[in-house]
Amino acid sequence: MKFLNDTKPTTDLTYNDVFMVPSPSSVGSRMGVDLRTADGTGTTIPLVIANMTAVSGRRMAETVARRGGIAIIPQDVPTDIVAETIRRVKSSHLVFDTPITVKPHHTAGYVRHLIPKRAHGAAIVVEDDRPVGIITPKDMRGADNFDQVQDLMSTELLTLNHSVTPREAFDILYEHSRKIAPVVDEAGLLVGVLTRSAALRASLYTPATDQAGCLRIGVAIGINGDIAGRAESLIQAGADVLVIDTAHGHQDTMIEALKKVRSLNPSIPIAAGNVVTAQGVRDLAEAGADIIKVGVGPGAMCTTRMQTGVGRPQFSAVLECAQEARKLGVHVWADGGIKDPRDVALALAAGASNVMIGSWFAGTHESPGDVLQDSEGCLYKESFGMASRRAVINRNSKTEAFEKARREMFEEGISTARIYLPEGRGGVEDQIDSIISGVRSAFTYAGASSIEEFSERAVVGIQSAAGYAEGQARSTR
Repeated sequence: MKFLNDTKPTTDLTYNDVFMVPSPSSVGSRMGVDLRTADGTGTTIPLVIANMTAVSGRRMAETVARRGGIAIIPQDVPTDIVAETIRRVKSSHLVFDTPITVKPHHTAGYVRHLIPKRAHGAAIVVEDDRPVGIITPKDMRGADNFDQVQDLMSTELLTLNHSVTPREAFDILYEHSRKIAPVVDEAGLLVGVLTRSAALRASLYTPATDQAGCLRIGVAIGINGDIAGRAESLIQAGADVLVIDTAHGHQDTMIEALKKVRSLNPSIPIAAGNVVTAQGVRDLAEAGADIIKVGVGPGAMCTTRMQTGVGRPQFSAVLECAQEARKLGVHVWADGGIKDPRDVALALAAGASNVMIGSWFAGTHESPGDVLQDSEGCLYKESFGMASRRAVINRNSKTEAFEKARREMFEEGISTARIYLPEGRGGVEDQIDSIISGVRSAFTYAGASSIEEFSERAVVGIQSAAGYAEGQARSTR
C-alpha cells in the first residue's frame, strides 16, 4: 500500500480518515478475485468472528465456515463444551444448513422460541427423523402459544435428495415457488435444509475446510491458569486455530503463555494479542505467535480509550504492525473498529490477512443470544464487551465473594447494548454478502486479484471529516 502523492501522515489515522483511489485494472470481474488468506487459518474470505460471548457460538461457527470465514469460540466457555462445539461444527454439512426440528406434539410457543435461532425462518416437523411437515411464523399467526404443531403445520412437503447440486436445488425451489425445503437421504431421513439463497451462496463461496474436508473453527484461551493443559485439550479436540487473548497483549504474562503453548509444538496457527505497535509484533512473534491481533480500544463495546487513554487509531495501528509482521514472516488480524464493508477493505489494504468482527454480527439470528423485541416491534439482540462488568461477573462466577467483588470494580466495556437485526436481512450470511461484495469491488478498483496483491497495489489518501461525510448516502426526501 502507498499513500496518494506520497503524502506522509502527520497523525495516526482511523478508517474514517482514509479513502482509496482507483488504479489501472486488468481484473475484469469481481468473481475473478481470490480472497483466500495465507495465514494458515484456511479461510477463503478474510473474516474472523470475534471471540465474544454475545457473538460467537456453534451456530455462528458453522454458518460462517460454510461461507469461508472462521469463528473463534470465547475463552470463558468450559473446555468440555468447547470440545463438543468443535465436534458438532465439524460434523455439519458443507452445503445444507442444520435444521430446526420439532415434533407434532410440540407447542407454538416452543416453536416461536426456536425459529429465530436460524435465518432460514422455519422448523421441520419430524417423526422418527423423517420430515412430516414444515412450520413457519406465517403458520402460527394468530395461534395460541399452547396450540400444537400438528394442527398448524403445512404437510405439503417438497423434499430435496441429498445428492442434489446447489444449482439443481435452486431450480427446483424456484419452479415450485418455495424458499426452503428439507433435504433427505435415500432412506427418507432428514439430513438438513436448503433455501434458495443458500443454494445460490453455495455457488459463490468456498467453505473453509480442514484436511479432512470438515468445517473449520477456532478457539480462544486466556493467559492465566493451566494454559498448556487447556491448549493441548482444545488442539486434540480438533481446533483449527488457537487464539491466546487478552486486552493488553504486550505483557510478560502473554509472552510466557505463548512460550508454553509453542512448547506443545502445535500443528495449527497460534494467534495472540492485542497489540498496536511494531515492537509488540516483534515480541509476540519472537515468543511464538504466527498471527498477531491488532487493536486496542476500537471495538463498539469497548471503553478502554475513554477509561484509560490507552489505544491507537486502528488504520495506523494495522498498517505499522502489518509492515513489521511482513518482515518477520508472520501475519496480523485487524481486530475491531469495523462499521462498514469499506473498513474491511481498508484493513486489508493496510496489510491485515484477516479482519475480526464482533458486535456487528451480534445482531444476527446466528449469534448466541435470544431475539428480543422493542416497544415498536423491532428485533434486536443484546451485546456486551468482554471487559465489561457483565463479562467479568460471568467469568468469575466461581470466584470467592470478596475477590469476585474486587474484580467487578474494574471494567472497560459496555455491559448492555441493543444490536438491531436489519429488517428482512437478519442472518449473518446477509452481512457477509454485503461485506464480501464490497471487498471484491474494492479489489477490482485497485486492480488486484488477491489479498497480497491488494495490499501492494492499494493507493490510499487522507481525508477530512467532510470528505468522509460526502461519501455517505443521503436521503432524497
